[in-house]
Amino acid sequence: MRYRPEHKAAIHRKIVKDASRRVRTQGITGSAVADVMRDAGLTHGGFYKHFGSKDELLIESLSDAFTEIADTLTRAAQKSPPAIAWKAIVKTYLRPEYADHVEHGCPLPALAPDLARAGKAIRARVPAEVLKYRSRMLPYMPGRRKADKARNFIAIFATMTGAMAIARLFPDPAIRAAILTHARNFLLRSF
Repeated sequence: MRYRPEHKAAIHRKIVKDASRRVRTQGITGSAVADVMRDAGLTHGGFYKHFGSKDELLIESLSDAFTEIADTLTRAAQKSPPAIAWKAIVKTYLRPEYADHVEHGCPLPALAPDLARAGKAIRARVPAEVLKYRSRMLPYMPGRRKADKARNFIAIFATMTGAMAIARLFPDPAIRAAILTHARNFLLRSF
């Protein structure tokens, strides 16, 4: 039976979405192709009809993860007055739900150490994804000039990423929430 091109595209998208959530939850080496394909209702052999390699799927899933969080943060920023849009980003990013549900949050706190140790092919492509993410966030960052916004992006996102990574180390939800609250309050007072 022949499927229409739209069907293949829809299946491809489903595979990428599932892989995006799995990789944030299980790490880049923890998510098996067989599991992703099984969840999509396909066999492991069908993988190569959609991707040339596991690395290709990983890059697409990372791109999807960055797009997902950037879309969420952009929506929050656009609902705020322009002068304080960055504060909406901070409040949204540092929500306890993202600490509790890794699969929906930013891929940086979940995967940065894995990505730093990944093979050359992956490491070569990750900076482009981070730069796309930054370009989406830059218009909302505090600062008058583009250089100021870029510096503030680094300070804000490095702080948020670190706070989220540390919060996830603690099983107690109250401790996780306290870490995120302290980081959020620090950032909101700092710029």
